[in-house]
Amino acid sequence: MSTTDSTALHKAAQVRVMIFDVDGVLTDGKMQYSAEGEALKSFFVHDGLGIQLLHKMGIATAIISARQTPIVTKRAADLGITHVYQGNHDKRITFAQLLADTGVSANACGFIGDDIIDLPLFSRVGFAVSVPNGHPEAIRRADYVTQAHGGAGAVREICDFILRAQNKYDAALAPYLE
Repeated sequence: MSTTDSTALHKAAQVRVMIFDVDGVLTDGKMQYSAEGEALKSFFVHDGLGIQLLHKMGIATAIISARQTPIVTKRAADLGITHVYQGNHDKRITFAQLLADTGVSANACGFIGDDIIDLPLFSRVGFAVSVPNGHPEAIRRADYVTQAHGGAGAVREICDFILRAQNKYDAALAPYLE
C-alpha cells in the first residue's frame, strides 16, 4: 500500500456523509434528449447497490448537482438518498445547507466530482474523489481517483473503498453470502 493509499484510507474512514455529483459521476456525462426535448440519463446499477450498502452500514448519502432534473429526483428516491440538492451552480451554498441539515462537520463528508465546478467542494470536504475521466484539475486535487469511469462503476468503487476503510465491508456483504 502506498502512502497515498494509506492517506486516502484514513480520510475515507472518517466519512459519515458521502456526496455524489451526477453528470460524469453517477452517469457517464453524456447528454441525450428525447424528441420532446426531455433530457435522458443512464445510471449504472452496481453504483446503486453500493449506495444502498453505505446506507445499511450507517453512512448517509447526498446528491449535489448543478443541473435540475426530475430523473435525478427519481433515481435518488429509488436509492433512498434523502439529501438531494439540485439546480445551484454554486455548490458551496448547497454544501453549507447539507451541513446544516445533517449536523455533520465538513471533515466528516466525502465528495466525488469530475469537473471544475466541483473544486470548491474538493477543498471543503474531508475526502475528495475524482473519476479518471474527470477534468485534470479535479484529478490533481483529489485524495483518491477511482479506476472505474463515471457512470461505469466509479461510485460502487468508492462505496466499497469507504466500507473497507471503515472495516464494514465484510458486514455489508454478509447478508449476500448466507
